[in-house]
Amino acid sequence: MQGWDPKLIAKYNINGPRYTSYPTALALNEDFNLDAVQLALDSSRDDLSLYIHIPFCHQLCYYCGCNKVITRHQHKADNYLDALELEMALYQQKLQGKRIHQIHLGGGTPTFLTNGQLSRLLLALHRHFDIAIDAELSIEIDPRSCNDDKLRHLRKLGFGRVSFGVQDLDEKVQIAINRVQETDLIRHQVALCRELGFASINLDLVYGLPYQHPESFAETLAEIVRLSPDRISLFSYAHLPARFAAQRKIPDASLPDSATKLALLQQSIDAFEQAGYQFIGMDHFAKPDDELAKAQQQGRLQRNFQGYTTHGQDALIGLGVSSISQVNGVLWQNAKELPAYYEAMQQRSLPVQKGFSLSEDDKMRAALISQLICHFNLDIPAFCQTWQLADFWRTFADACDNLRPFIDDGLVRVTDSRLEVLPKGRFWVRSICACFDAYLQQGQMRYSKVV
Repeated sequence: MQGWDPKLIAKYNINGPRYTSYPTALALNEDFNLDAVQLALDSSRDDLSLYIHIPFCHQLCYYCGCNKVITRHQHKADNYLDALELEMALYQQKLQGKRIHQIHLGGGTPTFLTNGQLSRLLLALHRHFDIAIDAELSIEIDPRSCNDDKLRHLRKLGFGRVSFGVQDLDEKVQIAINRVQETDLIRHQVALCRELGFASINLDLVYGLPYQHPESFAETLAEIVRLSPDRISLFSYAHLPARFAAQRKIPDASLPDSATKLALLQQSIDAFEQAGYQFIGMDHFAKPDDELAKAQQQGRLQRNFQGYTTHGQDALIGLGVSSISQVNGVLWQNAKELPAYYEAMQQRSLPVQKGFSLSEDDKMRAALISQLICHFNLDIPAFCQTWQLADFWRTFADACDNLRPFIDDGLVRVTDSRLEVLPKGRFWVRSICACFDAYLQQGQMRYSKVV
């Protein structure tokens, strides 16, 4: 991976979106007309993916910025499942004739649920929706809230993809973020997943955490390579204590400086590429025979609120508190707090708090950004034909000046027929995509930096 020139880093390490959607979730507003939801569902001919948010965690991780509820009371999950079933019933009426091809459980901590609660959730999904027999089921796992019996139960329920939250294997770092988990536990669970026949194993890492330094992180990277997961996610820690109260428990002085954080990133990318992983984009790596890598090689890779995916063309329905849906050019988000979510369910109404309907210009820019962030190139004549553009650069005149520095620095190449993000520029694809973002200036500082 190239692009480590300190001058380039200083120049392009801007605050910018991760582009899991365009416009991003910041564009959603409470003036949204709920009728747009039904119109989007009625007009969509796409297959469906479901995302179910499980907000509960047994313990607070200080670094985490996710929507979560910390509790030791397992019965709260039963109350939540009651509400989820009511929401499913509302969507059941709206999704007649549509088939589900992907289900993902995220959080929070989905493995907070007991085996019985997981069974109840899956039975409810099958009762309310038409789920394809070969549907892809995936789940995020906190190793501390999982055991052999739960992994076996997940496999029996049909889950084929698992993602383990590792973050860092250094005990000093784990103590600082209040997430202590033994390496042997992770080794055991990964090995058992292979034995049970899970199709794909992902490991999440975070760089920029307190007390991380290249020497100790090298040991974590070496262990991750030995574990040989199918995919690796490498996220940058964004320290935003003004927004996330738990992060105030992390002393500023414990955080690596910008040069050290960059070194952590560089050594991570080098380690994974040397181990044979394909750089998918931004912060994702996959083995060459993994479905993500194949999809990228074949031009099928997509991106949605779940990150890089082979199902990005599907309509995405989000169930549960704070979940976001994306269907046929319409985005909407559920209530972010449990009381508001529960109140909507008691009223038997969709718990939508805000939303946004894309204009034709939004849809066009979304397609362009998706192509660049997934495949690093754009066929300009084909794009113009699809969107009926007479002149690409006249349409995107606002991007011309913004792109010029990337071209001059050898990060982007432009010809009459192609816009290409060069290997040296692939790490900066978020910054390059931002050139085509008509909304960015309205909320740039609310995003994290690229590094």
